[in-house]
Amino acid sequence: MLFLDGVGIGKTDSAINPFFAAHLPVLRSLLQDELPSLHNHTLLGAKASVIPLDANLRVPGLPQSGTGQTALFAGVNGAKIIGKHFGPYPYSSLKPIIEGRNIFRQLRDANRRPYFANAFPQRFFDYIAHRGARITVTTLSCMMSGVRLLDARDLADGKGISADITNDGWPAMGYSGMRPIEPQEAGRRLARFTREYDFVLFEYWKTDHAGHSEQMHEAITVLERFDAMLLGVLEELDTRDTVLLITSDHGNIEDMSTKSHTRNPVPALLYGYSQDEITDRLRFSSPTGGDLTHVTPLLMEYLTDRR
Repeated sequence: MLFLDGVGIGKTDSAINPFFAAHLPVLRSLLQDELPSLHNHTLLGAKASVIPLDANLRVPGLPQSGTGQTALFAGVNGAKIIGKHFGPYPYSSLKPIIEGRNIFRQLRDANRRPYFANAFPQRFFDYIAHRGARITVTTLSCMMSGVRLLDARDLADGKGISADITNDGWPAMGYSGMRPIEPQEAGRRLARFTREYDFVLFEYWKTDHAGHSEQMHEAITVLERFDAMLLGVLEELDTRDTVLLITSDHGNIEDMSTKSHTRNPVPALLYGYSQDEITDRLRFSSPTGGDLTHVTPLLMEYLTDRR
């Protein structure tokens, strides 16, 4: 699962939507040279499929990461429970729900092996040791579920992926010897983790950061880097028993005319094992279509009952 923070389905206008300004040959090759847009949000191709997921969750206001990720990774409409969208970190009263129902916890309880592929620098571990309250849903879920967070040694040993994909930011954090890698190599490494683990998650938060920046060149750069990583994933992924899911928690980067999040649907791209079946299950999860809360329950069904 490749989780792209802050990626919605937007207009085809390349002046505001970097998906239509960036060079994304790998993503386009999966989708028969098309990209999802508000006017064409469902793409059911031979290689891969994209469907829209509702990130608004029947709650007024702009979707936020804390409640959006609670819905995505725990299958619970946290925004409805607390009566508002909230983020970037989870609302305090949602933490017990996240602890009991996050996908890492559910997989471990089912004797499956989940893996969070992001590697963190020492400054992050120092931060949570002293001020541990402000932690994102993904990281908090791992900590609550006994899933070890990867560190710099794991990254250097090829057992993790940097949040920036290429390790470029690590020298500035005190790791002068950290070897930079090409995005394609990072993708191949990520796909190889699926040979050992039942569920592998990589979180790419640079997309949300770029959306808030209102800098089109930054948005294009982070999308093109992701596209290059995706090529490596596709080279190594065994689609005979593995499905790739790319999705998000709320819209943002698809509309660079504003720094704020959007109420646009988010894409769910599926490629590989049982792609068509999973796509249809998500697409028709409710009479009004799929939303973020439907992802984890469906993944759990495929990762437990069907394997």
